[in-house]
Amino acid sequence: MAHRLLLLLLLLISLALVSSDIESGEETTVVAKGNNRRLLDFVDCGQECKRRCSLHSRPNVCNRACGTCCQRCKCVPPGTHGNREVCGSCYTDMTTHRNRTKCP
Repeated sequence: MAHRLLLLLLLLISLALVSSDIESGEETTVVAKGNNRRLLDFVDCGQECKRRCSLHSRPNVCNRACGTCCQRCKCVPPGTHGNREVCGSCYTDMTTHRNRTKCP
């Protein structure tokens, strides 16, 4: 009988230690993206749009459009031009009132 109580006590202590290890793990910020709701890490839109629009002929206009697209889609394509398909349909299908592509 004493062995069973000792075994049960050891089991409860080890369970408590394991559950406390799980709770103390690192947390990362994730957000949902577009219609397909994939989970992505946080994107710093200001820095990413500054990089994306650095060579644009009209950087202020580019930054404004890029910021809107980044906020909605949580993505900015790599490089300073092209590669828009990397961010998915949310980024590529967004248009202006005149039916032109919005995102740089």
